Amino acid sequence: MAYTKTITTERLILRKPQPSDEAALFSMHSDPDVMRYFSEPPWDDISRATRQIAEDSAAFEKEEFFRFAIELKETGEYLGSCSLFSLHPQNRRAESGYALGRPYWGKGYMHEALSALLEYAFVERDLNRLEADIDPLNAGSASALERQGFNREGFLPERWIVGGHVSDSALYGLLRRTWEARRQGAA
Repeated sequence: MAYTKTITTERLILRKPQPSDEAALFSMHSDPDVMRYFSEPPWDDISRATRQIAEDSAAFEKEEFFRFAIELKETGEYLGSCSLFSLHPQNRRAESGYALGRPYWGKGYMHEALSALLEYAFVERDLNRLEADIDPLNAGSASALERQGFNREGFLPERWIVGGHVSDSALYGLLRRTWEARRQGAA
């Protein structure tokens, strides 16, 4: 089955990463504020962005995982990414992740992108469950998930050590039936 490679929303295009994203991707991932709650420290070498794009593009083509670049439809600017990874076809489950460049925070872009990603996951990919693992101190990320209907399902203390800093994980989940019920309620 051939799956959609590009998703269009009112303001955004979610698409396969491409080499022209390199500078914006590096800028986003080298920003300590963006990377504050990530499971790796800020990037300090642009070759890291080059490798990430190559890996993401190859995985996208093989349908191993999907890290969609988020592009502003009006200008073509790279804003960030949203992902489906750790796909478990037999269990119809995957994890989701996302990142947004700091200049684009607070404008509703991630809500719009995640709404489209959930539609893709549950309708086109026929998944039954999505999961997310975030730092519980990341209130913005928790809010983004909860606005989409995700429920906090667990807490894992001291799960990550990044740059010598120990952090916890909050685990979130969203079932397809919950997503469908919310969608029908909004219609």
